[in-house]
Amino acid sequence: MRKILVLFITSLYLIGCGNSKQVQDSIPEHETFKIESKQVGETRVVNVWTPPLYKKGNEQYPVLYMADGGIKEDFPHIANTISKLIAEKSIPPIILVGIENTERGRDLTGFSESEYDAQFCPQTDGAKNFRAFITQELIPEINSKYETSNKKGIIGESLSGLFVMETFMQYPESFDFYIAFDPSLWWNDHYLVKNANELFGKFPDKEVKLWFAGSSAEDISQYTNELNKVLENNASNKLKWKYSDEPKEKHNTIFRATKEKALKWILNDQNK
Repeated sequence: MRKILVLFITSLYLIGCGNSKQVQDSIPEHETFKIESKQVGETRVVNVWTPPLYKKGNEQYPVLYMADGGIKEDFPHIANTISKLIAEKSIPPIILVGIENTERGRDLTGFSESEYDAQFCPQTDGAKNFRAFITQELIPEINSKYETSNKKGIIGESLSGLFVMETFMQYPESFDFYIAFDPSLWWNDHYLVKNANELFGKFPDKEVKLWFAGSSAEDISQYTNELNKVLENNASNKLKWKYSDEPKEKHNTIFRATKEKALKWILNDQNK
């Protein structure tokens, strides 16, 4: 009974359906605007960080989108990391777009037939609407407001990582590159992993990059490891991917421990 209770509490922590409290980083200079979304039926707050030389030239920049992108969420953390890596010339300049959460569990999860999942997220299956908001409403808005190139990617951890992986595996044409830290691939009885061979068999004839990582969390690592094996046997020739197995990291440490190598690999052409 005690073991079951421990697993239950662990799962609550791992899924993070609510807006989990983050370590507070210094808030970088950025812009914030609101967008009325028909796709999710509400007003969303969006934070945008631009690289240091953005206002001094006419260069166009790729864009990195992220859920968990509020000022009290992961936006300052990732913006500061990107700024540091650009200053070190470790990555090329890029624009960061963070989307502040409202109903995190709703927006980041797809459909689930699992009764187990229902106890954690009372509102689910909103990923399709949230994805439509990003691709049909937010991306055109960002392209109209900022000097953007035709390259775009998405980054996320845990439940947000699940959203990244679901988008990558079911709608790979949505972005050019994907980064997922400890994605909650157990969702819906690990549907994405169980159906990976079929999904990859329908992969479009398009160059896509994927970087994903798994920690020591057993209910996640077993599926990230399994997905890695599927990719080894059935990845598209156009897909460039890297799996970072991190057994020394915990679910709450993997994001900060691996963020820099993820960004370096995904953003540098020589690592394709």
